[in-house]
Amino acid sequence: MSNQQLTRYPLEVVATKLEGVDFFQLREKNLPASELYRLACKLRTALPATTKLLINDRVDIAMAAGLDGVHLGQRSLPVEAARRLLGPGVLIGVSVHNRGEALAAARRGADYLLFGHVFATDSKKGLPPRGLEALGEIANAVGIPVLALGGVTVERVEACLAAGAGGVAVMSAVMAAPDPGAVVMAFRRALDGYKGGT
Repeated sequence: MSNQQLTRYPLEVVATKLEGVDFFQLREKNLPASELYRLACKLRTALPATTKLLINDRVDIAMAAGLDGVHLGQRSLPVEAARRLLGPGVLIGVSVHNRGEALAAARRGADYLLFGHVFATDSKKGLPPRGLEALGEIANAVGIPVLALGGVTVERVEACLAAGAGGVAVMSAVMAAPDPGAVVMAFRRALDGYKGGT
């Protein structure tokens, strides 16, 4: 998940170091549409071929730049409307914070959910984390992947997966790292090494 305010490198440079990332979510809320479109096109070229590129909210830019998907918030365009515009082959994810939002998003046709914040995080100071138990409840309630977000570290990956998460999403852990590629590989090893308690 991108955040130009956190990284010491241009995003297109960071993108070249993300081998092992399944999805990259372009999340630059303050850029005008023209700049966001140009950045999306640069990232599409810079990211590893196996990494899917999604954008926050901007269905128009997802379509114009030929991105792999869009990520929606609770105040975004409804999933059904985004699906009508994007078609069946494009990924649609939704941020959720409770069971009701998760069930509604799954029912409306979301491909995956982003649940958080699971752990305490500087980006949500003063707000209590929702925790692993809530993550597990949501993962068990829906039939689509639920990704854990918020305060996720390499050391916490196993606990998230054990709770039922289909994966993890991170922002500052990679964006603020001196060596983003090394951090990505550490997360990749933790994800691939999870044995499900066996």
